[in-house]
Amino acid sequence: MAELLGGKYEVLELAGEGGMAKVYRGQTHGAAGFVRPIAIKRVLAPLSQNPEFLKMFVEEARVVSELEHPNIAQIHDFDRDRAGEYYLVLEWVDGLTLAEWRQAHRKHGQQTPWHLVAAIGIEVLKALHAAHVRVDPTGSPAPIFHRDVTPQNVMVSKCGVVKLTDFGLARAMDRSSITKPGFVKGKIAYLAPELTYEADPSAQTDLFSVGVVLWEVLAGEKLFKGKDPLKVVGTIRGMEIPNLAEVRRDIPVRLREIIGRALQREANDRYPTAHAMGRDLAALLRTTEEPTDSDVIARSIHWARRQLAEDDQTEAPTKPFAAGPALARAGAADETIPDTSIPLTRRRR
Repeated sequence: MAELLGGKYEVLELAGEGGMAKVYRGQTHGAAGFVRPIAIKRVLAPLSQNPEFLKMFVEEARVVSELEHPNIAQIHDFDRDRAGEYYLVLEWVDGLTLAEWRQAHRKHGQQTPWHLVAAIGIEVLKALHAAHVRVDPTGSPAPIFHRDVTPQNVMVSKCGVVKLTDFGLARAMDRSSITKPGFVKGKIAYLAPELTYEADPSAQTDLFSVGVVLWEVLAGEKLFKGKDPLKVVGTIRGMEIPNLAEVRRDIPVRLREIIGRALQREANDRYPTAHAMGRDLAALLRTTEEPTDSDVIARSIHWARRQLAEDDQTEAPTKPFAAGPALARAGAADETIPDTSIPLTRRRR
């Protein structure tokens, strides 16, 4: 057996890699042969000596440790290895990302069931609401804004449980910003327009991202496309949003209205809270006879994993924070913009 991190955490294999960190599948070893699957997250080697990225990693540990909610992937531990480098031990979510789930449908020329998309959206909104209404030890409001809600950061387990992951860019409003003035971090194609003008993150910026995610999962394509980040920013600022009805005529008008409100240019025109948006989605689902419980979602995840496994001629991916080979191909086809930092210009008054 390889050396155990912290004397009990075994690294088994690489599960995924993002712009700032790698995530490994691992397991915890305890007394009497006890083992439990876990995810181990480590900063990429080139960034491990970068103070800015290390601050973000430490902040993620702090943020997630203070958010206890069934729809947020939980943190189990945060420590340093013998070389002094940080690692996070997180809940292992055995399932698919929302991006992988979408890709499985697209591969077979199928559309994602709108009622399941809405049901998954409700769970994501529950997670965001818990972060947005956080309070500090004195009871004063101390909201946390995710800032990186994407299809890759929404996991759906094989049991049909939805988990919001990767709070690496989250901004806790009881701490100062660690993003350089004049720059924006994150996946550009999911930014609210005001964030491209250096506005502070808010509940409404997260809800805009949710709107983009729901639009994309329903449409089966990217909303704000392009390989050049600055051109994507221009598209976001111009609010060039195609009519969802043109690509999904089966979607209820009310669902288009809900997503459309989340995607409003002005923050004040969006939903006031994640709870309010979730409530409207729940009201819509009560009008349909289609089942949307966790068992139905779980069956859909199992189906999607089989499709992706057949595509790769390997076992279906079970990664907690990164998509598999099928998603990589889908991302390339969609011209996905990666995590990056780009310079901004202020809004002209």
